[in-house]
Amino acid sequence: MSTLYFTKDHEWISVDGDHATVGISDYAAQQLGDVVFVELPETGKTVKKGEDVAVVESVKSASEIYAPASGEITAVNTVLEEAPETVNEDPQGKGWFFKMTLSDPAELSDLMDAAAYADFTRE
Repeated sequence: MSTLYFTKDHEWISVDGDHATVGISDYAAQQLGDVVFVELPETGKTVKKGEDVAVVESVKSASEIYAPASGEITAVNTVLEEAPETVNEDPQGKGWFFKMTLSDPAELSDLMDAAAYADFTRE
């Protein structure tokens, strides 16, 4: 069973053991507007928590996607290269950005759960 966490930069991370899937929240996708381009990281790349690893561009702006935890990128969602609008259609499902193996699961302790994130986005 996976556990879902959120960052203050509006990324979500779904964790199952030391494997995780990362994307942007529904809230972030709504704020961005229509997504027109996604730049994904390279598989095999090692990233540190807080490091920018991807870019999402919309008709409004371009935004960095930050690693919510440290680890190695194991897969990217190549569907987004041809169909970036998938991020708007299903940001917390089919619109995921990358998968990773976590190097330090303890880093997740300062992330928000769904309830805390809902409060955070209401402010």
